[in-house]
Amino acid sequence: MSYTLKEIYFTLQGEGFWTGRAAVFARFAGCNLWSGREADRADAACWFCDTDFVGTDGPGGGRFAGAATLAAAVRRCWDETAGTNGGGRPYVVFTGGEPMLQLDPALVAACHEAGVELGVESNGTRPIPRSVDWICVSPKPRSELLQRSGDELKLVFPQERRPEDFAALDFRHFLLQPRDGPEREAHTRAALDYCRRHPQWRLSLQTHKLLGIP
Repeated sequence: MSYTLKEIYFTLQGEGFWTGRAAVFARFAGCNLWSGREADRADAACWFCDTDFVGTDGPGGGRFAGAATLAAAVRRCWDETAGTNGGGRPYVVFTGGEPMLQLDPALVAACHEAGVELGVESNGTRPIPRSVDWICVSPKPRSELLQRSGDELKLVFPQERRPEDFAALDFRHFLLQPRDGPEREAHTRAALDYCRRHPQWRLSLQTHKLLGIP
């Protein structure tokens, strides 16, 4: 199988449970909840998406002929920045768009063979193999949630789907992330208040935007 990536780059994880952790981000092109075209945004299931996942023109982006080739590119991106003596296990976050349109057991195995731990950030509309080291699901409105277990459930807040709709699912960590946009401050206050009243939930901020890093 070949893989189509918008971009591959080294950064710090900016949100969710692993905020601050060094990671390679590998962003797959394409999504099943939005075309990526602004003309289609209003009718999209994920109408608040803030990510460019169209094409292959980002840093490190392109088409990769097989799992070993892509895993090698991920490992090379880590080694070129973090080096091999800096400590910490090489870590990649597969994201999108929707990574589960392309991420398959062969790529998971190839990353492990390359010594890379892998996490996935998914909308949960497709099953995720348990061989993935860290499963983060971010449910979106107007879509069916099929992946109902994992390590981290990260809900953009507010939206049509309520935290109460997911609180009983089989996840280890539950996080609320204020929706970005013109009303971000109001959304942050609302998320903060909800977490105070419902301690099952933790607040997740998009610190990469605050810090000006990718």
